[in-house]
Amino acid sequence: MTIKLGVPSKGRLMEKTFEWFAARGITLSRSASEREYAGAVDGIANVELVLLSAGEIPRELAAGRIHLGVTGTDLVREKLGQWDQQVQELAELGFGHADLIIAVPSAWVDVDTLDDLDAAAAAFRARHGFRLRIATKYHRLVRDFLRAAGVADYALVDSQGATEGTVKFETAEAVADITSTGETLRANHLKLLQDGLILKSQATLFRSRAAVLSDADRDTLSQLCQMIEVD
Repeated sequence: MTIKLGVPSKGRLMEKTFEWFAARGITLSRSASEREYAGAVDGIANVELVLLSAGEIPRELAAGRIHLGVTGTDLVREKLGQWDQQVQELAELGFGHADLIIAVPSAWVDVDTLDDLDAAAAAFRARHGFRLRIATKYHRLVRDFLRAAGVADYALVDSQGATEGTVKFETAEAVADITSTGETLRANHLKLLQDGLILKSQATLFRSRAAVLSDADRDTLSQLCQMIEVD
């Protein structure tokens, strides 16, 4: 048996994850072919590198098909109900920072808070006969956040493309999306609500609670955790 470590398969998240492990004496590398989602681990025995999309890693952790995985906290909490019963957060890695926020058109001068949004949503439905639409890829997180804030009379609409553009193209009236600098919001004439921060996310190392471990696996996992200085 080997410990399977799931890591984002491309881009900055993969590169920064490789750097994070390398700084702790574990070298991760992908195969020579960019099309192959496999790689190598040096510095510790009996650990296998599995390259996946960041969005796949929460599901693979929950199913127990990988033992460890690096992905965003936003993806774990969105894709896994009662996420903390399915995975354990081992370490925040200090990169991949992004905020999940709610933003509305800058022209809505009287809407600056969630209470304002609730009032605007009620007025919108009374005027137009349908609910104010909020475009997002994060239905679970946004729904839970708005419910806790007492916001009603809205409908979540799925956004698979550029969420910020949905207001411009009139397929939504507001958005809930990930942002790191806010520049894209401003470019699309959107503003963050003062209390519209849903979640601060970053790349995080998670352990599966479902993955089967032999005694040898437990020894490997213990050694790995010692090397990367996590409990």
